[in-house]
Amino acid sequence: MTLMDNPIQINDDRKILHVDMDAFYASIEQRDTPAYQTLPLVISRDPRQTGGRGVVTTANYVARQFGIHSAMPAQQALKLCPKAVFVTPNFPHYREISDQIHAIFHTFTDIIETVAFDEAYLDITTNKRQIDDPVVLATQLQAEIWDQTHLTSSIGVSYSKFLAKEASDYRKPVGITIIHASDAHDFLMKLPIERFRGVGKKTVPKMHELAIKNGADLFKWHELDLIQKFGRFGEVLYQRVRGVDDRPVEYQRDRKSIGKERTYWPFLTTRSEADQQLDKLAEMVAKTVKKQQMHGRTLVLKVRYGDFKTQTKRVTQAEFIDNQPQIYAQLAKQIMDDLPQSQEGIRLLGITLTGLAPIAFENMRLALFDDDHEF
Repeated sequence: MTLMDNPIQINDDRKILHVDMDAFYASIEQRDTPAYQTLPLVISRDPRQTGGRGVVTTANYVARQFGIHSAMPAQQALKLCPKAVFVTPNFPHYREISDQIHAIFHTFTDIIETVAFDEAYLDITTNKRQIDDPVVLATQLQAEIWDQTHLTSSIGVSYSKFLAKEASDYRKPVGITIIHASDAHDFLMKLPIERFRGVGKKTVPKMHELAIKNGADLFKWHELDLIQKFGRFGEVLYQRVRGVDDRPVEYQRDRKSIGKERTYWPFLTTRSEADQQLDKLAEMVAKTVKKQQMHGRTLVLKVRYGDFKTQTKRVTQAEFIDNQPQIYAQLAKQIMDDLPQSQEGIRLLGITLTGLAPIAFENMRLALFDDDHEF
């Protein structure tokens, strides 16, 4: 059988920036406490005070020379560098600085997709500064971030989100890198397969078994063969290695709440039945919250009875609620305990998380990018 690959067309009309703040949390701490600048600084709870618990959020470039990196157990970081200075993360402060940087973004464009406190995509195809050259605009943006915050950033420039992100990683810190459509092929051929979006820990071994270790190896495969091996993700891989990524900068993706609700027939008539459904709803909410890389402070329970009377009550915590389905379910059941009983049965249950904010662990790959076949 002759394999027929779909024709590939690259749309290089867009101009997209990926802005990545350099060692964001550590840089803020160094700025606020200049003595940290020459010391190996680790943003994490000190394992000597927590019984060895804790995970590295990020580390400055001095600490990275000892092999310390994001997501590493804090105890391991201490072993690598016993003289390291550990600073407990101050996320409210980091968010304030992030908001300040995003305000700068908005002086260039409102088409902004926030990935984390320290990371965002900007579509500058049409921009408020009326600057046609994206590198000139990126240079201005980088300079204004420094002038207003005394923090450095690295910026990738390209016609797609995938390549813009790879470009921002290419020359860190304080780098600006552009990948033109004419340069994309050569760049992608050398790119390790692990760097392709959606190729996570589970897929890498399979890639290596198929002798796919970089873009050049992937480029040799026919589209139908990739689909046979990897399903729909195979089609995405076929496109990515050929420089195609038409995903828009999703600048209206901010969410005020994440919730799930279900209608039941026959009605739920016992508390045991209701609790079982709350467990299922909590699972679904937790899964979506994780995918969206959010967390919230308020949980809302909605109950609609058989006579259509509806009760909506909420519980708010001072700290963000851990994204665990058991915790969501427990809070929902506690609210349920305070609601009146009805002889009509329950026709609808809903759990919603509000008071949302993004979860950001600087320089860690987010689950949105790491989970296999998330594209």
